[in-house]
Amino acid sequence: MSFEIIIPFLRPIKHLLDAETVSEIMVNPNGSVWVEEGGAIQLLSGISFDEGALQTGLEVIANRFGKKLDIDSPIMNLRLPDGSRMAAMIPPVVNPGPLMTIRKFTSRNVTMNDLIRSRMLNEDQAEGLTGAVREGKNILIAGGTGSGKTTLLNILADAIPNDDRILTIEDTAELTIRKPHIVSAESQTDTHRGQISFDDLLKAVLRHRPDRIIVGEVRGVEARTLLDAMNTGHRGTLATIHASSCTQAIARLAALANRVTGSPGIEATEREVRKSLDMVTFISRSEGYRHVGEILSLAQDQ
Repeated sequence: MSFEIIIPFLRPIKHLLDAETVSEIMVNPNGSVWVEEGGAIQLLSGISFDEGALQTGLEVIANRFGKKLDIDSPIMNLRLPDGSRMAAMIPPVVNPGPLMTIRKFTSRNVTMNDLIRSRMLNEDQAEGLTGAVREGKNILIAGGTGSGKTTLLNILADAIPNDDRILTIEDTAELTIRKPHIVSAESQTDTHRGQISFDDLLKAVLRHRPDRIIVGEVRGVEARTLLDAMNTGHRGTLATIHASSCTQAIARLAALANRVTGSPGIEATEREVRKSLDMVTFISRSEGYRHVGEILSLAQDQ
């Protein structure tokens, strides 16, 4: 894993960036440094940045990636060259110092067998989900932050036939789909360039003949466009969403889609969600590990 481009500005945590076992690094506004390692979060002592050094470093990093981070644009999200994700916020939205989180990309070579060994899911669940992807089912993956939604999506995508044209859409690129015919698009809402929303991207992607659409995370009005796409013959869609159960994921997707002017109402939209999706899976995080807690088949609603 390579972090050369940012290490000059983050030297106090260089050893954490290099550590293979550390999956997440969090620097809080009070200067405390926390890490996730082996599924557990812990506070580290003896690590500190000089006053003002972290904010200055983050501003330089943002500029190098074509992003903005200043008093007028105090929130930044970006993807590092190796696929890791950096998120930052600076005063005045946080105080007294910056907030920074780096989620390290650790799933590049992970396989379904690795997930089974780590107890994320069992063989029957793996076979069922993989078969559904291969058959072109529409699948929504739900869970909380850091639950492993993106990891599972990446690995399930291995079951997509090699001759399918795959188009991925993300806010901040995290997906690494190991297929030959893939086009990745990333929204542009916090750069120096013109803003292109998630929904703008999804509408544009539909004009480029996708066999499969993969949405990194549904979080806004793009839910309406995604539902329309699934209802008009775009099969094999994979997407993730923040939710605390399968049924809550359905309700959240409906609520997001229903925000669009002219929507038929929440009950009708939820029925539409159930008809559009074939399967919802929920990833829980408890007792120090991530695992598939529920798989809901919606075949009865088709």
